[in-house]
Amino acid sequence: MDSAYRLVLERPSIDDYQRLRKESGLSERTREEAENGIRGGWASAIVIHVESGETVGMGRVVGDGGTYFVIIDMAVLPRHQRKGIGDAIMTALLAGIHETSPGALVSLLADPPGRRLYARHGFVESAPDSIGMWRR
Repeated sequence: MDSAYRLVLERPSIDDYQRLRKESGLSERTREEAENGIRGGWASAIVIHVESGETVGMGRVVGDGGTYFVIIDMAVLPRHQRKGIGDAIMTALLAGIHETSPGALVSLLADPPGRRLYARHGFVESAPDSIGMWRR
């Protein structure tokens, strides 16, 4: 990530969270869902464009603080992609997890656009040993 950007280990604002999700193609969340989710997170990182002050990327972690963590809400605005922002966010989040609990299991759900990023950081498909399941 070049000097046009600054990584900060803090939660995104509610407005930034909703905007980043929408503009990067993630599903939208209500304001109440966003507030509750952000408040309940374990760790967060945002990237700010230095010149404009705009938050252009984010990533979050939820987990129990010891054995299990899930990377969520990885989002970078399309016009700022391919500049190392996602890598910087992932590196910071994984470093925080490793510092706290080096043997923890870290998982995520990998949509197609993020799969190369996640593979670069050591994530592999869990099947056939286990499969991801979800319910809405």
